[in-house]
Amino acid sequence: MADGQETTSKRHDSVRLAVIVGALGVVFGDIGTSPIYTLQTVFSPDDPHPVPVSSANVYGVVSLIFWSVMIIVTVTYILLALRIDNEGEGGIMALIALLKRQAASPGRRTAALLAAVGIFGASLFFGDSMITPAISVLSAVEGLKIVEPSMDSFVVPITAVIIVVLFLVQRRGTAAVGRVFGPVMIAWFLAIGGLGVVGIADHPQILKALSPTYAIGFLTGHFGIAFFALAAIVLAVTGAEALYADMGHFGRRSITRGWLFLVLPACTLSYLGQGALILADQSNVSSPFFLLAPEWARLPLVLLATAATVIASQAVITGAYSVASQAGQLGYLPRLRIAHTSESSIGQIYVPWINWLLLVSVLTLVFAFRSSAALAYAFGMAVTGTITITTLLSLYVARKRWGAPLWAIGAAATVLLAVDLLFVGANLTKLVHGAWLPLAIALTAFTLMTTWQRGRQVVTAERERLEGSLQEFVEEIRNGGAPTQLVPGTAVFLNRGKTTAPLAMRANVEHNSVRHEHVIIMSIETEPVPRVPEHERIVIDDLGYANDGIFHVIARYGYMETPDIPAALRMLDPETTEGQLNLDDASYFLSKIELRPGGAGTMAPWRKRLFMATTHATADAADYFGLPRTRTVIMGSRIEV
Repeated sequence: MADGQETTSKRHDSVRLAVIVGALGVVFGDIGTSPIYTLQTVFSPDDPHPVPVSSANVYGVVSLIFWSVMIIVTVTYILLALRIDNEGEGGIMALIALLKRQAASPGRRTAALLAAVGIFGASLFFGDSMITPAISVLSAVEGLKIVEPSMDSFVVPITAVIIVVLFLVQRRGTAAVGRVFGPVMIAWFLAIGGLGVVGIADHPQILKALSPTYAIGFLTGHFGIAFFALAAIVLAVTGAEALYADMGHFGRRSITRGWLFLVLPACTLSYLGQGALILADQSNVSSPFFLLAPEWARLPLVLLATAATVIASQAVITGAYSVASQAGQLGYLPRLRIAHTSESSIGQIYVPWINWLLLVSVLTLVFAFRSSAALAYAFGMAVTGTITITTLLSLYVARKRWGAPLWAIGAAATVLLAVDLLFVGANLTKLVHGAWLPLAIALTAFTLMTTWQRGRQVVTAERERLEGSLQEFVEEIRNGGAPTQLVPGTAVFLNRGKTTAPLAMRANVEHNSVRHEHVIIMSIETEPVPRVPEHERIVIDDLGYANDGIFHVIARYGYMETPDIPAALRMLDPETTEGQLNLDDASYFLSKIELRPGGAGTMAPWRKRLFMATTHATADAADYFGLPRTRTVIMGSRIEV
């Protein structure tokens, strides 16, 4: 018995270790590659507000980097945000789903307002997902200039090739390469930590920077310099949102352990080692990360850094797919075509429309900015905005969910938001130097998502008016008001709810005078939870009559699931469906709406045009819902927006 328990314990330990290794490969890629460019950017002579290179400033900057990481990543994300989940899922879209649930109850205007703020945070994440691959891969390939200065002109073309290949392989999914991500990142963290130790050994006085007195002294004694330096120091926490967004895949414990026991120590050692190198020779400020390695190890380090930054890019690209998918399920984006790339992991998806949009955007950034230093100012704005909004939403949800004392929430908000807003303010000073870019991307995405949400509400209201009452329509059919010929078989009509009659069903009855023996009116409901258990998937309503062959079915899905209507129908019990259904030969009916701009003042004219243009990105309904093409009938109608 003891041997059996020991074997089980070892198996569980190996599973936990595998999850931690997987988290290291996916979650920490972005934040783990920040040491490549953070310290270099802080002291960059090209900065419009340069930080003078001096011993006091090096101690202050390194200390400020360390304590910024501790407050933002360890406290805000590890200790606070990761404890707030929506059925195990994290990320800003999970917070929005929780807020939407609270906003549905009376008197919850604050929750509704914060949900709108959260949408802007999600919009900033799209900017982050465009900038991260560009700055990460550029910063790694720039290491070639240290190995061989004549390679300078090849940095941008090599970066572009790597990015194109990265996006071309997205449709294959991350399952095939995911197994090597963890070991590569472990090698990365061991390498940067080891190099940091070498640097510290040459100048151990740098360890004094771990004291918060140096960070506080730098801020208070040299505020004019330190404030502007924050715009680059924030690069040390890029990728913090990934810790939260990927919680559903790896769990809070695995992410916490990976951060505390490997990632945080390795990054800290790297920053300390780079600081020590600059103290020894101020000329090393040009590229302290790569110069920390001995000459023989620099080319292998460049190759390892390139692999690590590709992994970092992969993580944020996958995150963009997830955010787009969840936003679509919550009604903020059109229904996009989604391909699941793994049979074992539901979270691994590929969204072609988002993939090609990101590819064009990333290549544009690479050729427009041409260096990681030039992109750094844009990167910081996206990161600080997302972190500030996540902190705000997390504190509000924590107050409502845990019932935490108002004084405790107030104290936490004062400290955490003060730090976040200090970083936001510093990055706003770089507005004309690139910080405008993520704000422009976010405003564009925010306008698109809110316009889609509003347009969807307008179309739904008009559609409900045209469809009329479902209950009255069923009564009309039963009373012979709409004479029809009963034909054998099963017809499935997709509808948005059970209050109105499907337009396709009305057309079939009123114009074709035909009704099938079994009629299923089916609605898809997206719940503000990641996934709905199978036993809660189906809800059946006989619409008041148990013998007329007409009934309504609701299929409930979470915002991270893709509906599969044939699979849902196979779950029906014949005892509740007014007889045995012939689903193998069932016909599926869809109502296709053609939109036209109207004179009603529902939206501004430009927003109407934007809404109608966005509808072209909507995935084909038959494909999206998994309907068999040969048995799907599409019937059209026209609605003015």
